[in-house]
Formats: sequence, C-alpha cells, structure tokens
Amino acid sequence: MIYTLTLNPSIDYVVHLDKFVSGITNRTSSEEYYIGGKGINVSCILNELGVSSTALGFTAGFVGEAIENGLRDMGIPSDFIRLKEGVSRINVKIRAESESEINGQGPHISDQDIDRLVTRTDAIREGDTIVLAGSIPNTVSDDVYQKLLRRIEWRNVRIVVDATGKLLLNCLAFRPFLIKPNRQELSELFGMGSMTEQDIERCAKELMKKGARNVIVSLGGEGAILFAEDKNIYRSGVVKEEKVLNTVGSGDSMVAGFIAGYERTRDYAYALQLGEACGNATAFSPGLAKREKINEMLGRL
Repeated sequence: MIYTLTLNPSIDYVVHLDKFVSGITNRTSSEEYYIGGKGINVSCILNELGVSSTALGFTAGFVGEAIENGLRDMGIPSDFIRLKEGVSRINVKIRAESESEINGQGPHISDQDIDRLVTRTDAIREGDTIVLAGSIPNTVSDDVYQKLLRRIEWRNVRIVVDATGKLLLNCLAFRPFLIKPNRQELSELFGMGSMTEQDIERCAKELMKKGARNVIVSLGGEGAILFAEDKNIYRSGVVKEEKVLNTVGSGDSMVAGFIAGYERTRDYAYALQLGEACGNATAFSPGLAKREKINEMLGRL
C-alpha cells in the first residue's frame, strides 16, 4: 500500500480574470475548485494511473469535510484525523496576466494531534510506501517528519520525501528511497546562485552521501535528471509544443508518476519517463492531469 501524508490540506479556489486590478472589485471570467495539498496531489495522480493509495493528514471544519467527501467521490481512500477546532485551508489562486497565490494558514495542530498521527502510522507495513510531501503548518515543529520516520524506520518501508530546506535534510538519515528538489531548491540547500549541470550533479551526489537513495532534480522546461542508486544518471526531456496552463501540482505529479512507474517495472528509466509525462500532463491541464493526457504525453516524450 502507498500512503501519502498532507499535514495541511486545502481547497484550492482558482479564479481566472482577464486582468487583475488592485483596490477595485474584480470579476472572474471562470473559476474552478480543487482539493489541494502535495500529498493529496500525489494520491490523485496515482489514482489516475490505477494505483491505490491512502491519504493521511489532518482536516477540520466544513472545508475538511469537503476535502474528505471529494476524495471519497474520486475513489481515493483516506484516514484523516479530524481536528475539533479550526477550519482547513482555502487557498486562492489568481490567474490573470501572471499567477498569484494567497494561501491560508489552516487549523492549529497540537503536539497531542501529532502523537495521534504518529500512532496512526502503525498501519504501515513492510514493503509499503509513504510519501511525505510539502511544507508544514507554523504550529508544527520542523522535526515532525523525523518523529514519523522513527516510528517506522525498522519496517523496511519505502520513504519518499518531497520537501525543502531543513525539513528535507532532517529526513536524509532515514535513507529515503526518493527525494525531488528542483534546481532552485537545490541551490538554496547548498547556498549557491546559478548552477551548472556539474554543480547539480555534485550537490545531488552529496545528498546521496547523506542518505538519499535516489535524487530527481527537476529542471522545469529543461526536463529532469535522476541520480539513481544503481550508479547511473538518467535524463528526461519535456514536451515543448503546448502552452503551460498550470504550474500547481506538476512536481507532485512527477513524484506520483515515478512511484507508479517503479512499482510496475523496477526500471528507473521508465519510472522517470512516466514521472515526466505526469508532470508535463499537469502543466498542460487546467488542474491535475487526467489519464488520457498522461498517456498522450508518455507517447510524445
């Protein structure tokens, strides 16, 4: 079983405007609603690929109910902890001349709530996969992923971490199967400015020395590079003939595609290709990619 963790899920309210003007009432030309959060995004793409997963995390209030009901309607199992107070986030994504975001804070998560989540991971068994994805609420300490991983570290669980900064570095001691920094995140980790391909390789291999088994570095419009534990380096390109419609969730889609591809074939090259296809498909879709679009991108890469 694959488990995805989203500590602070949301409903993403996406509004499209011909032009956004500050200080006046703006009228949308169209709008959409999506269940959001990096771990949930991974579960949604896995679902499109026919791979089952269970979404973990916290929900609260009427927005939390909408998140749980929405996943249920999509056929995605969840095992959220319902918080007694607060409301899960509503994030506003403004699509006008440029993209802007206003992300909510979300409910307060106490130490006792984290303890409940740690106990909930007892359902994870040997051979399962857990995806720890995204930032954490400001009420939660930055060792939260460590607490979870200590609970499961002796069960031979495949660990995937899609996080940044100290949150990511704290997980390396647990030998995660996969991490996926993009070029900017990698440069921030190592205090560098612009990075050459040689810089990227050196930094990725340093992360592997610290414990990461496989490192995907996303290069945006230039594709991605996988530094794999089989000592090989794999590269993927991108489809350039279409207009990018959406940058939200593209990285999460890549993670989901890689996991699904590796689960099926144990082939790193195919896993990276499927990951890139999923990332491209989401970039060329108004929301997260659907299976038809993913298959189209897979055939064009």
